[in-house]
Amino acid sequence: MYEIDFAEFPSTSAAASARFFESAFGWAVTPYGPDYTDVRADGLTLGFQSNTAERTSAPLVTIRTDDLATTRKAVEAAGGVVTREPFAFPGGSRFHFREPGGSELAVWTPEG
Repeated sequence: MYEIDFAEFPSTSAAASARFFESAFGWAVTPYGPDYTDVRADGLTLGFQSNTAERTSAPLVTIRTDDLATTRKAVEAAGGVVTREPFAFPGGSRFHFREPGGSELAVWTPEG
């Protein structure tokens, strides 16, 4: 199963981004410290990363999978290049990859 259910955005202030979406649209906010906040919007979660060492230069679309290792093999077999090795975060694990056209995306799996 593959499903796009998350998009992460670079932000100069995760808290300010969260306040905006909560105020403008009434979406639920979950802060994960001063540099990261999730905003839930109708089945899609938007993440806002303000840590300059962690944030990407463009929005990062994230694909959910049930099997991170198998998905990594499929990504590499199709010509994708892993740009960030798998790592754990609150709620799961993910890796980043660049597809042959140059866009960076991520694949994640929830904690089992």
